[in-house]
Amino acid sequence: MPTDVHCQVVSRDPYPVATLVGTLDGHSMQVARDALLGCLADQPEALVVDVSRLTVADPEALSVFTVVAEEATTWPGARLIFCEPPPRDVAAWRGSGVAVTPTRQDAVARLGPPAPDNRLAADMEPAVGAARRARELVTEACARWERPELAGSACIVVTELVNNVVAHALTPMTVSVALRGADMLIAVRDYSRAEPRFVGVVPPTSYGGRGLLLIDTVASRWGSTALADGKAVWAVLTPEEEPLESEAPGPPGTLSRR
Repeated sequence: MPTDVHCQVVSRDPYPVATLVGTLDGHSMQVARDALLGCLADQPEALVVDVSRLTVADPEALSVFTVVAEEATTWPGARLIFCEPPPRDVAAWRGSGVAVTPTRQDAVARLGPPAPDNRLAADMEPAVGAARRARELVTEACARWERPELAGSACIVVTELVNNVVAHALTPMTVSVALRGADMLIAVRDYSRAEPRFVGVVPPTSYGGRGLLLIDTVASRWGSTALADGKAVWAVLTPEEEPLESEAPGPPGTLSRR
């Protein structure tokens, strides 16, 4: 019989809770993955996943949660913790390699207190002026979080990401910016499945096509995460470290990659 998994999300203090409902097997694991990545596209600091209403028909399908947890480590740097597995599935969950606790309270205690006021977001239409609004958002974030050194790079990144939606995706979008330690995370979520393409250096005679090249230049890492209803294109900005006095500069023309 066909199987399916549904996700119900509640924005609850101190962390959002995603409840997975249904039967997990080889057919429904992709749906579960898409559901959790959709939650992560909002760049939460952590996500509590309630699996009390999830039936594990195939223990090997639990590997999808390991994959999602690894993706979350890359972006948005969020922690995933699963809780309340049904008694019949406890052994399978313990052998899955993901973080799992008996109750939601245990999950929240394990995560610890969240960092306050570490995310800003705005919904926008694909229209003229969207990039300006997005720059205002990241500029406000840099000022609020005392990261003025990232303001220039953040404006470059968000301008290119938003303009790409305006020019190509042509869908409503959500622009979000979050703080993870010293790093700043910027993401633009739209409703087009078309993936951005990075072709490297653009010839000087070429018109346009430099958006992702600019992002690649200023970001420590960037990427695109496919979602069930579109995608999120994101970038991570890391402050430059002050060089040690004992470090000699490299030869002219060399690049230092973070």
